[in-house]
Amino acid sequence: MSNIHPDASAQRLRTIVAAATSLELRTPGHRADLINRHSLDPSGRIRIDLPVDSRLATDITHQREVAAVLEITDLAPTPVRDRVRGRCTLSGWLAPVTISDTRNEDEDLTVALDLAAVELSVDGITAMVDPADFAAAEPDLLAAEEAELLCHLERRHPRTVERLCRLVEPRHRHGVQRVVPVRLDRHGLVLRLERVSGHRDVRLGFTSALRHSDELRERMAELLERGTACSRRTRTWLN
Repeated sequence: MSNIHPDASAQRLRTIVAAATSLELRTPGHRADLINRHSLDPSGRIRIDLPVDSRLATDITHQREVAAVLEITDLAPTPVRDRVRGRCTLSGWLAPVTISDTRNEDEDLTVALDLAAVELSVDGITAMVDPADFAAAEPDLLAAEEAELLCHLERRHPRTVERLCRLVEPRHRHGVQRVVPVRLDRHGLVLRLERVSGHRDVRLGFTSALRHSDELRERMAELLERGTACSRRTRTWLN
């Protein structure tokens, strides 16, 4: 049995879907890798824009409903050895949002997925998510900015990452050759501690969850201050 909290799973899944730029779509007889062709409508349904002249679009137009499986892989945006942070599988039925006999051949056919089952795998743990919970969940408020923020931190502020690493327990820092930020959400920052073989992910939690993205600068400053304080305590103890 998974020990992922259902509410946390639904939000994590919604965040992955909202932030993803690509997905794999499988239907009976078809498989396609789609880039920048999916979105979420206000009700939480996944919509996909299919080239109107594709075989899949033709099948859906004729059959009105096609069984489908969507697979999305959540990848860390920063350069680490194992970039996979999670995977989600969403299955159900694709149906056209609108049917038009006068559609131009250069238009897309927009279809929506009527969810039947949702599965999320993170850190070796797989959880089933109720489709209604997925539809009702809100993505993390940093979902759209996370990749850019992490890459900026990793490329432009190595000293900051070094200071943040001071918050990690000394026993976990032993043998670490490289530290890279791999996740950022409203609850905190996750650092990847890479060794010669293997790695460990450590979460540095904010004092309180962000209520809006404007609070991020303040929460990061608090983390840095805590990191500096840890360094001072270490020097005092050594002296």
